[in-house]
Amino acid sequence: MKKIFFAVCLAVFCLSAAVHAEIIEIWKPSVSAENTPGEKHVTDTKTEKGVIRLTRVSNPTLEVALPEKEPNGVAVIVCPGGAYQVLSYDKEGTEVAQWLARRGFTAFTLAYRVPANPNGALQDLQRAIRVVREKYAPEKVGVIGFSAGASLSARAATRFEETLYPPRDAADKLSCRPDFAMLIYPAYLDGGPGNSLTPELKVSANTPPMFIFGTLDDYYYSSRSALVMAEAMRANRRPVDLHYLSKGGHGYGMRSGVGLVWPQLAEAWLKGFSCEK
Repeated sequence: MKKIFFAVCLAVFCLSAAVHAEIIEIWKPSVSAENTPGEKHVTDTKTEKGVIRLTRVSNPTLEVALPEKEPNGVAVIVCPGGAYQVLSYDKEGTEVAQWLARRGFTAFTLAYRVPANPNGALQDLQRAIRVVREKYAPEKVGVIGFSAGASLSARAATRFEETLYPPRDAADKLSCRPDFAMLIYPAYLDGGPGNSLTPELKVSANTPPMFIFGTLDDYYYSSRSALVMAEAMRANRRPVDLHYLSKGGHGYGMRSGVGLVWPQLAEAWLKGFSCEK
């Protein structure tokens, strides 16, 4: 009976913590870079196969997961996947942020604009990086993404010198260059001729270090993306850790599957960015 009571209390506590998580509207007071005054801003949600999916986002937000131990000075923005059509919000978002928070990171799940708005999504991530820098003043800010979210993270890591929206406030005076990027089963990075690097991705001497995880049997979104990005980093002499397995598939997040070795590998890699004394 005591065990049952404890389990119920723990479940209630976790639910309460989730309900009261801080949500930051990144474009406030105007909400979005392209919405018009008076437009209704919405986030539509549905649960499908045990996954919370955001099917329409017009008011981009950051959901905050504060460190559960002494903060290590590093913030990480999590970008869920979903083919730029939906967001796999918990499986590839809040669950990852909570995992990071348990390890001392200040983590944020980004609800970027969907569906079918990759340009708006990149604006949202650039803005999110700046907002985190202004509001939390971390020593470093990194990004981690899954599938389309990994594509978005790669775009942020290679297009930070571009001005994609008019400056709105003091936050936009800050850099939107992430200090590192983590790409987990990335998609859409091999869209160039002959499955070369997607042309919009400009790897240079200023591109931040990357951690890339992919598998040979990721047929759903092409297993080449991880390899192509790693080669572009190598060709430009930029730090990159590529982990490429024969099996793993796609879309497992932090749940189940052969590909679930990535969190251990990522945690070891992240220690190089920790600001702990």
